[in-house]
Amino acid sequence: MRSYDLTPFYRSTVGFDRLFNLLDQASSDGSPGYPPYNIERTGENAYRITVAVSGFAKDELSIVAKENTLTIKGEKVANENSKSEVLYRGIAARAFERAFQLADFVQVKDASLENGLLHVDLVREIPEAKKPRQIAINAGAAKAQVIENSAAQAA
Repeated sequence: MRSYDLTPFYRSTVGFDRLFNLLDQASSDGSPGYPPYNIERTGENAYRITVAVSGFAKDELSIVAKENTLTIKGEKVANENSKSEVLYRGIAARAFERAFQLADFVQVKDASLENGLLHVDLVREIPEAKKPRQIAINAGAAKAQVIENSAAQAA
């Protein structure tokens, strides 16, 4: 895949940093595949992110929503009290961090952990001031108001 250098655009634009960062992220091949996740639409303004976090307990996971970024982190606590010796480790217990860019007005509504899946429910709540509103059209013809010039009458 080709990589594009967007540096010249940074020098000649103001306020488009976030757009260029998103383009950089979209074009990079370095996005980790762990842990796998799904993004689904559950309603007109409702979404759900499901992350496979099998083997992680609730206290080993953290969800942070800051500005338009949702970050999910998992850090496995080492179990040093175990008396057994692991001969083969096929279950991944590595730490991870997965970040999601959220659109404007998208808020985290709820999060739950069940059967090794972390569900994060999101909702888009557009403020009333930003919603489109219907403008009534008057049916009657408006009469033009004539303002008489007092100087023209005096002459």
